[in-house]
Amino acid sequence: MGRLPLADLTVSPASIPKHELEPIRDALINGITVESSGSTSRPKHVRISGSALIASARATSGAVGEGGWVLALPLSYIAGIMVVARTLVDDTPLVDARREPFDPRMFTRIVGELPPGTWFSALVPAQLLRLVDFAEGDISARDALRRLDRILVGGQATPERLIARATGLGLNVTRTYGSAETAGGVVYDGRPIGDTLIRISSNDRIELSSSSLADEYVGDPDLTESSFVVDEGGVRWWRTTDLGSVTDGVLAVHGRADDIIITGGIKVSLADIDRVLVNAGFDAVATWFDDEAWGQVPAVVSTSTLDRDAIRSLIETTLSKESRPYRFVTVDEIPRLDSGKIDRRAVRALVEHPQT
Repeated sequence: MGRLPLADLTVSPASIPKHELEPIRDALINGITVESSGSTSRPKHVRISGSALIASARATSGAVGEGGWVLALPLSYIAGIMVVARTLVDDTPLVDARREPFDPRMFTRIVGELPPGTWFSALVPAQLLRLVDFAEGDISARDALRRLDRILVGGQATPERLIARATGLGLNVTRTYGSAETAGGVVYDGRPIGDTLIRISSNDRIELSSSSLADEYVGDPDLTESSFVVDEGGVRWWRTTDLGSVTDGVLAVHGRADDIIITGGIKVSLADIDRVLVNAGFDAVATWFDDEAWGQVPAVVSTSTLDRDAIRSLIETTLSKESRPYRFVTVDEIPRLDSGKIDRRAVRALVEHPQT
């Protein structure tokens, strides 16, 4: 896809400062370097061309339509950048609803005061959860959130239970899958958008092709070469670190390859343990630590004191004996990155040297 001429990039009126808008406007022409979230490893710097950003913005418009956007994500991450980029490419309104920490009362008030028209927003699951918790007890908040024609939710796996609660409130939620390497979400509710292609490698890794693929990992040519490959047909692919499958054209993400640990020679998926905990209604996350006897063993970090025997029994019954947690740590709050994703490295550090 060709670059959009500078003359066509009209900045819509917005409530965010000009000094934050202009770099993104420039990025649509000259490209941008962003930092990946680094939730499980050292953050990487990803170079994305202007044409890739525009392709991503147009793919979203093709999937959900054109409209104004409510910004609730930081502009230090690709998801926030793409909210602004869509308004610049489509010449649509932009409203700033960023607060630190995220304030569901303020967000619903802003959404409730939006002028007539089509409106969207993009959130991470933690933000959606806070909105749903708030709206379930406040009818006016529920009505305000219904003002949004579509809410995109991504950045990490969104629990089915949370989607069901949001849908029960009448919210139109779309789960997205993508990353900095794809200039944001390129798979919506399991189906590719724009010209995105999906394939599954022989080791069950998800691979993606799209006009919105990044150019490189800045300063790391070896990683670039191993991650971005061109097949015999000339199609360029990005090899993700996620495991998945495709059934009837719908992608299912099963977790990260680095979420798989080996316990006594048996593979255990931390993502599966996460799902059991979330489905049971716990604010908890699975991680692991080194063990002399078993190699790597599961652990759980939670915001409430758990019945350890009951949790171990639940996980063994649902998954396997090897999946039972060996260590439990209680914290006031699950560590998160600025993007809202769980900080997996910080979580693991809590169980490596537990204080509780």
